[in-house]
Amino acid sequence: MTTKVLVAYGTTNGSTAEIAEAVADILRKEGLNSEALPAGSVKSVAPYDAVIVGGGLYAGRWHKDARRFLRRNRRELAELPLWLFSSGPLDPSASERDIPPVPGVKRDMQRLGAEGHVTFGGCLQEGAKGWVARMIVKNGKGGDFRDFGQIEDWARTVADELVAKG
Repeated sequence: MTTKVLVAYGTTNGSTAEIAEAVADILRKEGLNSEALPAGSVKSVAPYDAVIVGGGLYAGRWHKDARRFLRRNRRELAELPLWLFSSGPLDPSASERDIPPVPGVKRDMQRLGAEGHVTFGGCLQEGAKGWVARMIVKNGKGGDFRDFGQIEDWARTVADELVAKG
């Protein structure tokens, strides 16, 4: 049986989408059938055997599309293997140490019985949407802090756990 994995994401400027695509790509390389989709476009999780949900962090909260996805699919997600990831710190801290989930994500993890969570560095560059984002970039606080080696390692760990579950 081929495990079908959904990697759903909420993003504003596309950086979390790129992380989700990288995760889905590693899962495929590890022999799993996976696809990355915007969380707002997913009508049902019924076709999937496992789900990964990622959200960009904005002012200490997950992206609204990721939050709404969990709420909309909570019953089904509670029955599936589920992992969560956040992206957001605009500094190298996420590559240097484990950053716990923000309180809302931590609550969702407990409610849904999520297998795990990881925080990856974020990316905010010239042309970002939103006044606050543009001010962050203008003040020299933006940049790309995603560590794709870390992202790939985490995705392989998830793939190994899914294969072990059979």
